[in-house]
Amino acid sequence: MKKEVVAEWQLLLYIAGQTPKSIKALENIKKYAEEHLAGKYSIEIIDLLKNPQLAEGDQILAVPTLVRKFPEPIRKIIGDLSNEERVLVGLNIKPLNT
Repeated sequence: MKKEVVAEWQLLLYIAGQTPKSIKALENIKKYAEEHLAGKYSIEIIDLLKNPQLAEGDQILAVPTLVRKFPEPIRKIIGDLSNEERVLVGLNIKPLNT
């Protein structure tokens, strides 16, 4: 019996179609995840143009929005995720340098 592997980091990326910001956000989070969470993450893309009702569950007010579902607590980052330091600190992958 094969054991199902559950990703340690479960990320959701809410977008609204294939806008430049949405495409950039996806490229950025894939890059950061590969560099810092290789083999330990999953990214689910949720297009709110196709499934607008899904915005309510995570209280999505703007897109693109990245949601870290697991590990808890849930964290959200809005925008194209171009500031790597802000994304890594926001997701609690990297501590804030003081």
